[in-house]
Amino acid sequence: MDFISPQECPYFLVTRAGLAVTSALKKGFAEAGIENVRPAYMGALMTLWEEDGQKVVDLARGAGLEPSTMTGLLDRMERDGLVKREADPEDRRVLRIFLTEQAKGAWPVVMRVALSVVAEAFSGIEPERLEVVKDVLRTVLKNAHEEKCSCCDVGRLSSVFRSLKNAHEENDK
Repeated sequence: MDFISPQECPYFLVTRAGLAVTSALKKGFAEAGIENVRPAYMGALMTLWEEDGQKVVDLARGAGLEPSTMTGLLDRMERDGLVKREADPEDRRVLRIFLTEQAKGAWPVVMRVALSVVAEAFSGIEPERLEVVKDVLRTVLKNAHEEKCSCCDVGRLSSVFRSLKNAHEENDK
């Protein structure tokens, strides 16, 4: 394979774009007074905002993470006051993850910041070109995963994001 400069490497560009948006989210959360919400928590938070009280394995699947990775993330989220673990009443070996009142209350602010950051990041891109970008990224997601997981179910994620956005708009009324 021939050497290609980082500026011509799709992986480098996607990674850098992701890091830039992550940095903007972190700054936006801090400015909004919710610095305990970290961009790394977004997948888990959005999954729990959609359905609270999930089993760890289901939450990991919904957030697109391995269960072992989810455990460490939950440790940090619990430390930051965003989630609590409770034994499943039907099977005490199973833990269910619930949002705290603090996390539930942070959701409108998180959505406002996230929508603002995404709008800024994609500003100046014509809608037709943005559709092409989304199609390409969907294909990359599909190609990069050997096993299908809900993190690549773009339709599911779109409906989650849309419902959260609609609820946020209702709260603003």
